Amino acid sequence: MPVMKRARAMLNRTTAGKFLAARDGAIAVEFAIIAPVFLMMVFGILMYGSYLAVIHGVQQLAAEAARSSVAGLNESERSTLANSYITGNAKSYPLINPVHLTVNAATSGADANVFVVTVNYDASGMFIYSLPTFVPAPSPAIVRSAAIPRGGY
Repeated sequence: MPVMKRARAMLNRTTAGKFLAARDGAIAVEFAIIAPVFLMMVFGILMYGSYLAVIHGVQQLAAEAARSSVAGLNESERSTLANSYITGNAKSYPLINPVHLTVNAATSGADANVFVVTVNYDASGMFIYSLPTFVPAPSPAIVRSAAIPRGGY
């Protein structure tokens, strides 16, 4: 019998040899190594996916409010139209709490022919901020604006 085969056979008979040859718990060990990384990725997708949905909703509200303000004849009427649009339509976005929305609608300081609607949203009450902090949380202050020229030109 060659020397290597004898050494291997002797090693298999000892406790250390049996331990090194065992493969029963390999899957559990691999799972324990991979699971935290996988969970971190899943929580990150949940957090940032819902956060980006809120950002998109706030931007849509600002854009549509700016479009609806075009019908106003003066600045105060435009501002009222923009505010009423946001008040009436904010509930159609399921991740946005209308109580946390604030609106500023006014003529642009840089161009008197441009009307700007700015929507601020405090996202600190979202469920993503109560999740375990496996992933760094995004800023809870969301500010989005939309500008529209008067008269459509």
